[in-house]
Amino acid sequence: QVQLVESGGGLVQAGGSLRLSCAASGNIFNINVMGWYRQAPGNQREMVATITAGGMTNSADSVKGRFTISRDNAKNTVYLQMNSLKPEDTAVYYCNAIVQPNGRMVSYNYWGQGTQVTVSS
Repeated sequence: QVQLVESGGGLVQAGGSLRLSCAASGNIFNINVMGWYRQAPGNQREMVATITAGGMTNSADSVKGRFTISRDNAKNTVYLQMNSLKPEDTAVYYCNAIVQPNGRMVSYNYWGQGTQVTVSS
């Protein structure tokens, strides 16, 4: 089993910044991809940004130029630096990891419990 523990959410005014962290622990051989997703009330969960073990990133158009994803492979931790926050960024943010528990080419998908980000206007 793998556990993902998120931290860093909170309340911030529009234009402000927050940094989310997510640490993975447990039965981990390799983490192929780590990422952040978000879900606002009444909306489907959407991808915010992802990063591979090699550092390749992908992000939603709505956050390009404002959010930066990074990871520390030695710590099995992914970060999301969020700048120039807007009220429409308000959502529960979920950490995601695609994990190989051993050397076999089998991966499993894990989710964190979510952290609330609220941006006031």
